[in-house]
Amino acid sequence: MLRIIITVDYEIHGNGEGAPQSLMVEPTDRMLDLFERHGAKLTIMADVAEILRFQQHVTETGDDRFGASSIVEQLRRVIARGHDVQLHVHPGYVRAVWDGARWRQDYGEYDFARLDYHRALNLILLCKTFLEDTLRPVRPEYACIAFRAGNWAMQPSHDVVTALVAAGIAIDTSVFKFGRRSGPVCFDYAAAWSDIVPWPVSTRDVCAIDPSGQLVEVPIYAESRWVGAFFSTLRLRRVLMSRRHPVGEEVAATAAGGRWSRLAWMFQRHAWKMDINQCDSRQLIGGLRRAEAKAAAVHRTLPLVLIGHSKLFSRANERRLEPFLEFVEKQPGRFRFGTFGDLDLKELRGVVHP
Repeated sequence: MLRIIITVDYEIHGNGEGAPQSLMVEPTDRMLDLFERHGAKLTIMADVAEILRFQQHVTETGDDRFGASSIVEQLRRVIARGHDVQLHVHPGYVRAVWDGARWRQDYGEYDFARLDYHRALNLILLCKTFLEDTLRPVRPEYACIAFRAGNWAMQPSHDVVTALVAAGIAIDTSVFKFGRRSGPVCFDYAAAWSDIVPWPVSTRDVCAIDPSGQLVEVPIYAESRWVGAFFSTLRLRRVLMSRRHPVGEEVAATAAGGRWSRLAWMFQRHAWKMDINQCDSRQLIGGLRRAEAKAAAVHRTLPLVLIGHSKLFSRANERRLEPFLEFVEKQPGRFRFGTFGDLDLKELRGVVHP
């Protein structure tokens, strides 16, 4: 059986543009209503660095134009309605400056994995404490146990893995096998232990297994696929939105590759994630069936982590996602919706991928 964990990164555009009300609060309310019609659970990966910066803006100016109070109210509603909230951090927002049009991030701290140990630990503790202080009045047993790095940045691994363990984080869910990035953030997850089976992480490398590791990687499910497999109208919308809200440093890095590099990219395999914003239901159901076939060899219930973003949840996305939720709902013997809190970490540590 697969336990379907649908995660949504809760944030504004990567270049600091956009209104939280339209990119975070409103689409998340629609997601909650849709999920509840089908017994699904939503896990919000809240970018607490952003939220704290929005709160700081209120303190400094008295102006809540970024809806910090509405965000906190929504996170409490999410918990009250039986869903989950866990930790996501884009560290560049901690010292971000509002210039009247966008948040200018501190690109010296853009890559979470390149923060030193003490900076990473202090930031994780600050954000974890915010979530627990905010949400325990609603659900006293709430605990912040899972983390996703901004831009999936978990290499180099030693300091960030050690900091997560010291802060009491039990699960990382940043890695997706076959994933690679270069530029402002660099990682290569081709050697990840598995595309679907969780593993206790080595402090040497988040991709490597260490039976004594205290942090468990629950990977975002991914496959190595040709470019043609990625096509959907939802993904096209995502590409167009990225062009309207470019992150300057990323654009410069991409342009530096030149025409031939971009052409070569078209003929390479890439990491295809089960992304609820960019895949239609046919693609998601196909991925679910392939994941189920892989999990059958393990003979235990495994988590299957899907990813999405609140800012991309359009009305068209809502219509194209619902058949997937219906499919899962009607197959209770094969699939169950869940959250990270449903996982037995001791059991997961004992799973070995054939």
